[in-house]
Amino acid sequence: MLFMACGNPDTQVTMDIASPVSVQEVTLKPIEEFVTTTGTVNATQDVTLKSETSGYYRLEMNPKTSKPFALGDLVKKGQIIIDIDNPEQLNNIKIDSQELNLDISKREFEKQQSLYDKGGVTLRELKNAEKSYIDAKYSYDNAQIQLTKMKITAPFDGIITALPYYTNGIKIDSGAEMVHIMNYRDLTMEVQLPGRYLGAIKENQPVRVSNYTIQNKTFPGKITQVSPALDPTSRTFMSYIHIDNPDMLLRPGMFVKADVIVASKDSTVVIPKDIIMARGTRKIVFVVERNTAMERPIKTGLENPGEVEVSEGLKPSDRLVINGFETLRDRSKVKIIQ
Repeated sequence: MLFMACGNPDTQVTMDIASPVSVQEVTLKPIEEFVTTTGTVNATQDVTLKSETSGYYRLEMNPKTSKPFALGDLVKKGQIIIDIDNPEQLNNIKIDSQELNLDISKREFEKQQSLYDKGGVTLRELKNAEKSYIDAKYSYDNAQIQLTKMKITAPFDGIITALPYYTNGIKIDSGAEMVHIMNYRDLTMEVQLPGRYLGAIKENQPVRVSNYTIQNKTFPGKITQVSPALDPTSRTFMSYIHIDNPDMLLRPGMFVKADVIVASKDSTVVIPKDIIMARGTRKIVFVVERNTAMERPIKTGLENPGEVEVSEGLKPSDRLVINGFETLRDRSKVKIIQ
């Protein structure tokens, strides 16, 4: 046997080496195609209240805490946070006198109206009474407006985010900053998106928002406005996003990531994007049939940074090579490993 092997130079020994690969069974699953952007979130309602009159500062008590209002306190619309006491201005307003004059004028007008209906007074007398009543009402309403200027009141439900410190009883000037209130149960976000998506981004498209400090939590949002024009310098267009934040976990000023969902499918063939290889103009993957790697050309559809939809070339239950595909050729022998 040794003689025969040595004496036959044409004898060749061929060995097939099986390449180790990992496979995954193809299944139907949902996929979303989205545009990822980043930006800073802002409160939908944000106001700094200033004093509209001079007077003596007095911070009100928060009925929920039984303590003076403080940073982080929740306030309700119409709730008085600060009083500005000004006895001189209060005397000039004469609210009690204005209210009494309004009541007298109203009664006189009603009396003249009744007499006019019976022919007891002239139209001129009736109109004079009506004018007196209207003037009295204007004076009373103006007195009420002046009184409201002596109180700092929450214009909406929100949270105190800034409260400059003043000692109770100290005199403050008109125009001094009193309190800063925000409502961030809803947030807004201004973003610049690549120009190639201008036709794909529309109002009411869903958005998924996340922040790295809040693990395993996303916040729903939607596109509220889309600019129809591109910035000539950056070739981007402006859009606005509304974000639901009912638990107020996101805070104004946070930097977040937003995925604007432009298309989705509920059940289709989806594979990892990084296993697709190029063969000229073709896209191919490898599937295993009887321990042999078969090159499979595919056509793709929706995609995102991690996954891609396969519209042609794969079907459910195909065994797709997901590791070890880099060195494979069509009909290579493979050994499946975990």
